[in-house]
Amino acid sequence: MSAEAMVFLFGVIIGAALLFVKVFFVILISDLEVDYINPIELCNKLNQFVLPEMCVHAFLSFIFLISGQWIATAWNLPLVAYNANKVMNGKHMFDATEIFRTLGQHKKECFIKLGFYLLSFFYYLYRMILALVNDN
Repeated sequence: MSAEAMVFLFGVIIGAALLFVKVFFVILISDLEVDYINPIELCNKLNQFVLPEMCVHAFLSFIFLISGQWIATAWNLPLVAYNANKVMNGKHMFDATEIFRTLGQHKKECFIKLGFYLLSFFYYLYRMILALVNDN
């Protein structure tokens, strides 16, 4: 198996994990909307995944950068920059006192990231298959 195939296999695995996390976010936000969960529980559950999700995505982007996968790096850099900006401004965590006021914004962000991770997953899968086919 070539290095390119290994990198994209890693991307597929990480992409699947990021997809799972975003689906979890969307489910919990939907639960808050219909009052199945209270805001404090929601924030406690989601805040433990916010920074790890951002760090894992940044690490995956770094792996693409050092392996010379320029298209994958360019695709991921805008989200890495957006996440870094949120962290540097201190707006990356969910706040239980403000969650109802910002719920629409959080929901929109979750769906956009879910779509991004879904497209990324299929791109990584395509590139992994392409690399495996080109090996033979």
